[in-house]
Amino acid sequence: MRLYTAQAMREADRKATELGYPSLLLMDTAGRRSAKRLLQYFEDRKAVVLCGKGNNGGDGLVAARWLKVGGAEVEVFAAEGQVGDAALARQALQAHGIAIRPLEEWQPERNTVILDALFGTGLRGPLEGPYARLVEQINASGLPVVAIDLPSGLPYSPHVRASLTVALAGLKNEHLFYPHRAACGRILVDDLGMPPEALRNEALPELLHRAQMQKLLPKRAGNAHKGSVGRVLVVGGYLSYTGAPSLAALGAYRTGAGLVTVAYPADCEVQPPLEAVRLPLFEWNTANLQRGRAEAVAVGMGAGDGGVQAALAALGLQRPTVLDADALHERVLRAYSEAALPTVITPHPGEAGRLLGLPSEQVARFPLEAAQTLAKRYPGLVVVLKGGPTVLAWQPQGALTSTPQLAVNSTGNPHMATGGMGDVLSGVVAALLAAGLSAWDAARLGVYLHGLAGDLASKPGLLAHEVAEALPKALERLQAGQVRDFWEPE
Repeated sequence: MRLYTAQAMREADRKATELGYPSLLLMDTAGRRSAKRLLQYFEDRKAVVLCGKGNNGGDGLVAARWLKVGGAEVEVFAAEGQVGDAALARQALQAHGIAIRPLEEWQPERNTVILDALFGTGLRGPLEGPYARLVEQINASGLPVVAIDLPSGLPYSPHVRASLTVALAGLKNEHLFYPHRAACGRILVDDLGMPPEALRNEALPELLHRAQMQKLLPKRAGNAHKGSVGRVLVVGGYLSYTGAPSLAALGAYRTGAGLVTVAYPADCEVQPPLEAVRLPLFEWNTANLQRGRAEAVAVGMGAGDGGVQAALAALGLQRPTVLDADALHERVLRAYSEAALPTVITPHPGEAGRLLGLPSEQVARFPLEAAQTLAKRYPGLVVVLKGGPTVLAWQPQGALTSTPQLAVNSTGNPHMATGGMGDVLSGVVAALLAAGLSAWDAARLGVYLHGLAGDLASKPGLLAHEVAEALPKALERLQAGQVRDFWEPE
C-alpha cells in the first residue's frame, strides 16, 4: 500500500482510463461506495448531498442515486456547470425523479446527515467567498458529515470537519498527518476496482499495514534458547536519566530478546529489569562494552554528555545499532554512515531539527521532507522520525537513485506522547535487529509494533512501561492476524 498525494491519485485515474478502465465506472463505484458507508452509519437520517462542479461533485450525484435506490430519503443541492462524467451523473439522477436544487439554497435541517461532495482532493488553494461561507455553515450546523475522499477545503482552511471520510482507492497524506487528520473523523478506505497497475507508484511512501508487517515477524525454532533468539546490549544512563536504559531493556525483552545487558555509568543508580545483566562501567570504551556480548546494540538513551563517547565506543563492536537521544550527533552519524553498519536512528522533531539546522516546528510540519533529507545526508542509516505519524526513510549505500525509500506508520495514538516512549521503541528495534532482521525491516516492524502496543494499552495517562508490557499482546495479535488497520471497517 502507498500513501497518495492528490496529484498522484489524479495520475492513477489517468492511468486507469489509459488501460481501458472507463472513468464513468470509477465515478459510479465511488458514489456507490460512499452511499453504502453513509447508510451503514447513518441509516436513520435523511441524506442531504452537497455537490460541487467537479468529479467529487459527480461522485456525490452518483451517491444520491444509490441512496435513493437503497430506500433513503435524499435531497440534493448542487453547483451548476458539471461537464463530462459529472454531467452524465446529473442526468442519471434526474432520470430517477430527484430534483437538484441550487447549492446556495441549502439550509441546515435537523436529523439529517450531510454528504460532502464539494471538492475532495481537487483544490488548488484555500476556499474563498460563497464556498468558504458554506463550509463554515456546515461546521456550525453541528450535523454529522460524511466526506467523499477528503473533507472539502483540506489541506487549507477553512475546511469541513467530517464525522466519517470515505477514502477512495487509497489513503492520502491528509488522512495520516495532523492537523488535517483530525478533520477527517473516522476514515474508511474503499476499493474502486482500479487496475493494480494504475495504482502502482514506487515513488510514493509505503504505508505500513497489518498483512505486510505480519510477514516480517521473526520465526522462533522449537529448540530456541536465550542465545539463539537475539541478545541486546543497551548503553545509556546519566544522573537523573537513569530510567531511559531500563525502559529500552524492557522494550527489548518484551519484543522477544533472549538476553539483555544494560551498560551504564557505575556512579548512576540505574535499575534494569530483574532479568537483565548489569554492566556498570567507569568508562565508555569498546573493550568494556565487549563484555556485554550481543547481536545488536541500542545506545544513547539518557546518556547525557557521554552520548557521543558511548556511541563511538559501541561502533567498535561492529554490530547492528540503534542510535537514540544523546547519541544523535553529526560526528556519530557520519561515523556510522561511513562504517556501513546496519544502523537505525530515532530522532524526534527537536533532534532532527538540530541535525538539519531547522526549527522543530518546521520538521513537524514537513516530516516526509525532513526524513528524506536526513536519509540523504547519512546514507545507509535508516531514519525513524518519531511523530504522529512516525515517518521512516532510507537511502541505501551506493544507491543508484537519489530518492530515499519512504514509509509512514499507521499505528499509535496521542496518549503515547509521554516521556520514555522513545526509549521503549529503541529497545523494540534493537531486539528485532538482534533477531536477524535488516535495519529497514526492523525499523518498520518495530515502529508498527510499538504503535500497536500503544493502541492496545491506550488510555489517558498512558506510561511508557505500560506500552512495553503490551508488546507481547501486540506480537500475539499480529501473528494471529487479529489486528485491524484503522481504515478497515469492523
